[in-house]
Amino acid sequence: MILVCQKDCVRLSLAVNMRDDFSGRQGLYSGDWMKDSTELRLRLESSQYPDLGAMMEGYARAAAEMGRSDFQQKLDFTSESIDALDEILVRVGESPELELEFEVRLWGSYLGEVLRRRYAGNWEMTQYPGGVMAVPAIEVRGSRLFPLMKVYRRLTVGEEEDLRTFYAMVTERLGKPAQVN
Repeated sequence: MILVCQKDCVRLSLAVNMRDDFSGRQGLYSGDWMKDSTELRLRLESSQYPDLGAMMEGYARAAAEMGRSDFQQKLDFTSESIDALDEILVRVGESPELELEFEVRLWGSYLGEVLRRRYAGNWEMTQYPGGVMAVPAIEVRGSRLFPLMKVYRRLTVGEEEDLRTFYAMVTERLGKPAQVN
């Protein structure tokens, strides 16, 4: 997976090496979800953002709204919403018309914003370990988290990459949330 942020993070594009063929996947998903997803993608991709943090927050807010409207899940940027996000990803991953690039960006931004807010982290573009291109990551207490990569793995690998286990590992390693005054 390659994620590129152009100058001033005005645009974000994600190129995915699609070794897997998703065209054979079958599954149930909300009636207008794919139509809504396409419209949302076009709106978000045509938006201008002053920096990476603003862009990721914009995508995350859009994910929260889509979670509520199309999947009847409460995505409120709390730890409790991680299970709901994982349920959404199961349904998204079952779609035969999966737009992997956009779905990774949308839902990965939400996961990242939950972590960023909990630990008062910052979005940054950094090279993924073993990769050659910079990808959005959250810097927290000297650690880098790659939420878009986690969502990519959840959608492409499946159940063994569940978000609850990932989130529990992160919170165990990073400890208590940041104190916000």
